[in-house]
This record gives sequence, structure tokens and C-alpha cells, in this order.
Amino acid sequence: MEGFLEGFRILDVTDSRGHLCGRILGDMGADVIKIEPPGGDASRETGPFYHDESDPEKSLNWFYANANKRGITLDLESPRGKDIFQDLVKGADLVIESFVPQYMASIGLGYESLSKIKPDIILTSITPFGQDGPYSSYAVTDLVVEAMGGMVYAYGDPDRPPVRISAPQSYFLGSQHAAAGSMTALYHREMTGVGQCVDVSMQEAITLSLTYFLPYWDHHRIVRSRGGSETIRPRPDPQEDLKLKWLYPCRDGYVCLTFQGAGTAPVKSSRAIVAWANEEGFAEKIAGYNWETWDSATIEQKQQDLLQDEIAPFIATKTRAELLEGAAGRRILLAPVNAVSDLPDNPQFAAREFWQDIYHPELNDVVTYPGPSVKVDACPQRIFRRAPIIGEHNGEIYGDELGMAVEERRLLQSRGVI
Repeated sequence: MEGFLEGFRILDVTDSRGHLCGRILGDMGADVIKIEPPGGDASRETGPFYHDESDPEKSLNWFYANANKRGITLDLESPRGKDIFQDLVKGADLVIESFVPQYMASIGLGYESLSKIKPDIILTSITPFGQDGPYSSYAVTDLVVEAMGGMVYAYGDPDRPPVRISAPQSYFLGSQHAAAGSMTALYHREMTGVGQCVDVSMQEAITLSLTYFLPYWDHHRIVRSRGGSETIRPRPDPQEDLKLKWLYPCRDGYVCLTFQGAGTAPVKSSRAIVAWANEEGFAEKIAGYNWETWDSATIEQKQQDLLQDEIAPFIATKTRAELLEGAAGRRILLAPVNAVSDLPDNPQFAAREFWQDIYHPELNDVVTYPGPSVKVDACPQRIFRRAPIIGEHNGEIYGDELGMAVEERRLLQSRGVI
């Protein structure tokens, strides 16, 4: 087998909100057919671009999220376009869409209509807030969904407004949940023969990523504050919240260090880095500190500041590589903060063959892609096909698979149907 989903066909009519879902399923070996409007998907205009040349066929964003797909063009709203889509559904296992709720039903291609054509079809819908509820019809951007899911509030400095992190978090997280939900529905279909709808809310996917922010509110009615380069640990009145530093500057950037007690690993780690610093004449004031007594609920802020201020000058004398090597040998909870420029040559990525070079014949060049993050021995995941150019597989799918004559394809193209 080439992949877990070899032999399954998926029709992908998503926009940028759901492109990654099809990419993930394509990585698993599914035959994913990306269906774009005639003229191309709007997300092809999203940069950055290959060699900074603004061109719908050179969007790196498109390259990444649509690898491992074949591509056709089709106007779903035209009568003939609907007929063609329904013909494609007859041979498909799954349809992925990211239109506004009920749009597919409004053009006669909702789940009820599709299930009459293919009773065991699965329809996965990716929307900002799901198919129902008071927000379901809202028009939003990625930033809006991040904000309404609670993510934006969690990031930034405590004395400044919240900030957005990267882009597009809600689209990618929603797509990942959609891929998992689609896989589950396909498994259920294989066991029972029954198709179904998979309803994905990007807001809910964002909220599920908030980890300990949720239980702090649920258990203590405390809203965790964004801490910037620190972690702010809420404590009951009259104590002030504890500020724990976790980013420390070094000679060539920053490292992340867990420097506290509370647990066997943190105690051993903190003691080890203090001992290392002492060997080089640093942190002598805290050489004998009893880390077993460290308690986040009772330690005074000035005591924590002393610990952090003592270790910081030692860290500042070394590079990230020196600190990582020393930390690995001494079992210290420390890691370098890598910039994107550090990642292409990272030895861990190289050892796992994460970066994959894919040839683009239309560019006569090789483009390096981030590969799948999951390694499975029996069915290795890989990038075997670069993202399609506009209408690249119209002839292959409409002609070879649906038996449409060249003359008809030309006529439909002239009328803007394909």
C-alpha cells in the first residue's frame, strides 16, 4: 500500500479555510481532487510567492496546502457544473467543503442530495462556528475566529493589548480536526456501510488548543493572563501572581529554561544548571538553594527574581548550541529558541527526512517542502505530487475518467463551466 487511504477518492471544494485537510488526507494516500472555480482559487493570490513573483501559479501558500492533489476547474452553481459534480460524487468516498453553512444545500449539493446519488458518501464541512448556533452565519477572518475562540487573549505582553500569532491558526487547526473527523467517519463507514456529515467548527478547534487556560477558569474562576516572555501563575489573594521567567538571552539568541522546583525533574534540572554555573564562577548566591522547598503557591516574588537574576548572567555567556549540548549531558530542562532560519539545517529534521524536495516542471526548479509530521512504518506518508496548476487535470478526469469528448470540454470551457 502507498498509504492508509489508498483507493479512497476525496472531492475537495474547500477554500483556504480547508485546504490543509485535503493535503493531510492526500499525504495518507487518498486520491484528492481539488475542485477550483474556473480561473483558479482565490487563495492562489496569497503570498509569499516563488522568487517574490506575484503569480497565481507561484503561491507558496498554495503549494504547501495543496500538495498531493490533482486539480480541476468547475463552476458548481451552473446546471451543467452540478451535473458533472454529481457524476464525480458517484465515484467518491468523501466530499470536503468550507462554504458558509447550508450553501451546498442551497445549490442542490447538500448531504441529502449527495446521499441519494451515493448512499454511503461522507460530507465534511469546515466553517468558522459550525453549521448551527447564533454565530453560524457570521462572516469572519482567521483573526476573528482566533479572537472569538480565546486564543488571541492568551498571547502578548500583560501590559499591552493581545496579539495574533502567525497565520492562519484557525484554518490550519480546523483542517486538522476535519482530517481526524473525516478519517473517523471513513472508518465508521467501512465498519457499517453508513455515510454521514462531519461538522467542524474552527472556533471550537481554537478553544481546544488553549490547554491549561480552560481548567484554570473551570476550577478556580481565574483568567490566566498573557505573560509575554514570562509565565504568570495565578495565586489566591492576598498573594500577588507569580511571574516565572522562561526565556533567557544568550550570546546568539534565546533559550527556554524551566528554572523551579515542584517535581523531581525540575528539581534535578535546576540543581544541575546551578552546579554548572558554579563551576564557572556564576550563581554563587544560590549554590546551596534547597529546590525541594520551592513552592509556587508560597514563594515570594523577590526570591524567585533572585534565583532568575543569578542564573541569567551565566546563560548570557554561551551560545544556544553550547547550552543545548551542556543541557543534554546534564539532563537540564533547557532548549534553544530556534528562528525559522535555523530549521532547514536542523540535524533532527535531517535525520527524520522532514524536508522534501519536490520538482516543479513548470518552474524547472526544485521546491523544498515541510513533509508530513507523522512517520508510519507500514504506510509511509510523503509528498508524491506537487500542488496542481489551474485546471491541470481537466483532461485526465473529465476526458479519461468521465468519458467527456474534447469538443464538449472546449464548449464547457468557453461557457465558463470548467
